[in-house]
Amino acid sequence: MTKKAPNGRQDSVADFSFMLASSVHDMKNSLGMLLTTLDETMRDMPAKTPEQQQRFATLQYEASRINGELIQLLSLYRMNLQAMPIRVEENYVRDAIDDQLARNDMLFVSRHLNVNFNCDEDLLWYFDSDLVGGVLHNVLVNCARYTRSQLSIKAWLEDSGLFVQIEDDGQGYPEAMLSQPVDLGASVSFESGSTNLGLYFAQTVAQLHKAKDRKGSIALANGGDLGGGVFTLFLP
Repeated sequence: MTKKAPNGRQDSVADFSFMLASSVHDMKNSLGMLLTTLDETMRDMPAKTPEQQQRFATLQYEASRINGELIQLLSLYRMNLQAMPIRVEENYVRDAIDDQLARNDMLFVSRHLNVNFNCDEDLLWYFDSDLVGGVLHNVLVNCARYTRSQLSIKAWLEDSGLFVQIEDDGQGYPEAMLSQPVDLGASVSFESGSTNLGLYFAQTVAQLHKAKDRKGSIALANGGDLGGGVFTLFLP
């Protein structure tokens, strides 16, 4: 028989969770300001040497990655409290993806990445643009780190659902991620510091999108047209 924790302890845990979430929120806002300032600095004072370019690229990537993870943590926290209702509306798919490409434009420039985007301008679908945008942002930031020079994004309708696919020309996903892409507990690596939070968030967001008896999903693969990692988001 499982014993219940005293009310005082439950209240303490709840208070700590709230304080932690508040701190994460403040850090997210500070990082957002840092990213804006960094973008402005990179535009006003472009790198003059390859070494400076590399430093800018590292700063841009790390700040974007941490900011994205903080947003994901806050979103998952609110989902756990059932305080974050999903807002499914009809959206132009191209606009939703364009927003994330524009958001990461300086990151792509600093890493000399060529981005190819293929999506019908009139393609419409129902989804929560903020949550789905967060998923795509995280994938694009990670691709910017691991790809060599090419990124490809495409979106299309098939089998009564929307598919969004992001490919890169990097080394591809590790085998462990392909076999258990969203097993949050099993995929923690203390050596690399990776928790696969982004993939867990992506799966959670995908599954919040439902149509009749179907749920959204994500899939990881290697190969594709560019020979690297392939991330696919499906929304029914």
